Amino acid sequence: MKHVIIGAGPAGVIAAETLRKVDPTSNVVMIGDEQEPPYSRMALPYYIIDKIDEAGTYLRKDSNHFSKKDIDIIRDRVLKVDGANKKLTLENNNEVEFDKLLIATGSHPIRPPIEGMDLPNIHSCWTLEDGRNIVAKAKPGSNVVLMGAGFIGCIILEALALRKVNLTVIEMGDRMVPRMMDQTAGNLIKKWCLDKGVNVHTSTKVESITKGDGESLKVNLDSGETLNADLVISATGVKANIQFLDNSGIETDFGILVNERLESNNPDIFAAGDVCQGKDFSTGEYTVQAIQPTAADHGRIAAMNMAGKDTLHQGSVNMNVLDTMGLISSSYGLWMGVDGGEQVQLVDEDRYRYISLQFQDDVLVGAQSLGLTQHVGVLRGLIQTNLKLGSWKDHLMKDPTRIMEAYLARTQSIGHNAGVI
Repeated sequence: MKHVIIGAGPAGVIAAETLRKVDPTSNVVMIGDEQEPPYSRMALPYYIIDKIDEAGTYLRKDSNHFSKKDIDIIRDRVLKVDGANKKLTLENNNEVEFDKLLIATGSHPIRPPIEGMDLPNIHSCWTLEDGRNIVAKAKPGSNVVLMGAGFIGCIILEALALRKVNLTVIEMGDRMVPRMMDQTAGNLIKKWCLDKGVNVHTSTKVESITKGDGESLKVNLDSGETLNADLVISATGVKANIQFLDNSGIETDFGILVNERLESNNPDIFAAGDVCQGKDFSTGEYTVQAIQPTAADHGRIAAMNMAGKDTLHQGSVNMNVLDTMGLISSSYGLWMGVDGGEQVQLVDEDRYRYISLQFQDDVLVGAQSLGLTQHVGVLRGLIQTNLKLGSWKDHLMKDPTRIMEAYLARTQSIGHNAGVI
């Protein structure tokens, strides 16, 4: 059996290792289109602040890890997938045949339709090459404009601030991380950043970017303000890498459409990670969840099914945990609530503390927290297990900080003590 994996990110690496474990006599090939060993994009901020070198971003630290596991790596780009004849065409014109194929090609940064985006010194923060370019230009005292204050933008934000640049963040939404946090939490994160010396503009658009003096740039905002920049970083979202699948016979929407086994409409082709339109645990709908825990989960499950080990994907919990300059925020599941559900919030703005719980009947279906790290695992566990809280739901409606007590009481029948925020 020849298993071929397109993509050398977390989903692809975990799939390759799983296949080697559960199907030890098979041929496992992983194709990646970057020259570096498989690495984690989530490690790039640590590279930017010099906490790690390039090797520190690698997913596996032993340089011989994949050869020891008899996993072949091809460094090339796949141009075409021929699902009917089970073969791939590579950029170097070589062809690779497969018995089972996993597409784990991830996503790519969205380039906003803004005049001047092709000028020098405008980068994403998505590849190691991007990281090198950012390190070269983001010197102490330099003027840096970050477009986008979503999850990825806020991860980059902290790294840039630690490089002691003059940082300005531009976000089109009316708050920071608008797809992760509500108005209260998003604006508290903004206030936190402002207090730390980062300029943040929400409800603001970049209209154009033009050349300034020398190598500098001028970033023109819809407010009429113009910002001088030595470096512009675009973090305005990502899109699944499905563009090479035209005429492949594989059905796509926002990503590759799959069933509960992460199998596409072609029974020999699977998908995992950012490119996979997989099941959402909370809604039962099939969506793209571009987060690393989902990619890891997908990679393992897809590999099991490729090897003939029937394994169902129960759905991924929408989960984000973010560290913004020392302020920890998190959101889980249906954090925005559900029709007919109940909710409770508790906020201490002076201490940057916030918790929001969303219920459907007596089941916790979504949550947000700010500055409350001790609840992170419990919130996820309650949502993922659909645990009925019974009378503890009423206690939480009065004091949402008693979430740990509720969990223990419902799972272990342990007594309770009052919580504090």
